[in-house]
Amino acid sequence: MSAAAADGRDPSSPATSGTLAAPVRTGTPSDWVQRWAHLIPPAGQVLDVACGAGRHLVWLHGLGHAVTGVDRDAAALATLAPLAAQGAELVDANIENGPWPFDGRRFDAVVVTNYLWRPLMPRIAEAVAPGGVLLYETFAAGNDTVGRPSRSDFLLAPGELLAMAAAGGLRVVAYEDGFVDAPPRFVQRIAAVRPLTGETLARHRLGPSQVAG
Repeated sequence: MSAAAADGRDPSSPATSGTLAAPVRTGTPSDWVQRWAHLIPPAGQVLDVACGAGRHLVWLHGLGHAVTGVDRDAAALATLAPLAAQGAELVDANIENGPWPFDGRRFDAVVVTNYLWRPLMPRIAEAVAPGGVLLYETFAAGNDTVGRPSRSDFLLAPGELLAMAAAGGLRVVAYEDGFVDAPPRFVQRIAAVRPLTGETLARHRLGPSQVAG
């Protein structure tokens, strides 16, 4: 896990998955990931980058997806042994200072939350398979006024995820850049799909509105 994730991961309540042979206690999945998870193809192959204690791995596994998580925190990965026993792939790797462990592999979804290492952004986009989706959410410019992370290295500049999607050949389905109250933080987030070969117009169902009324 990078310093960006270590000093900026959102506090959340523990949850227990009832789908595993033994329970794994993790945090609550990101609202953004939950809102747009319907874009993941059924029984899809999902990669969670800087997965930490596996809150998204456990939740997505419960939805019937095949999950792969990568993190450099061996202790966090060890807590996911029951998930690994159910077929999850857990990769202990320092993706910031070592080789990208997924060269040549494509996933039906790539999930990134509370993590930013700019040199990896092209690799992350490239890992999205045709018909797959990128779900990315992390801290944005302005967060230094309310808490951590506060270094610009760990805060997305305005439009940075849009530029990442465009450079990676992804079509944006949803994008937000602003302030969230609970806990107070500035975030930028995107849901972007890689069109299938020859696809000119797909019907990507929009998630439920987060605006009352």
